Amino acid sequence: MTSISPTDAVFYFSINAPYKQCEVLYTPTMPDVVMVSESGLSVQVPTNRLRQFVTSQGIKDRFRMVVDINKKIKSFERLA
Repeated sequence: MTSISPTDAVFYFSINAPYKQCEVLYTPTMPDVVMVSESGLSVQVPTNRLRQFVTSQGIKDRFRMVVDINKKIKSFERLA
């Protein structure tokens, strides 16, 4: 797990998408998707951060994204 500093922003996402919906993550013209965090904020997430979690069933889990003060993603990880 990534260390979180006081200036970092932390977003939590619950994703439950079948594989058919995940196919868009592999479209070259779609570098980012906008997701709504559990706190209700819309957050732009690069598709390459999500691809690693796609299975033949799709994506179903809870995730945490940590962003630094410069809006650079420090981590995007599945929570156990």
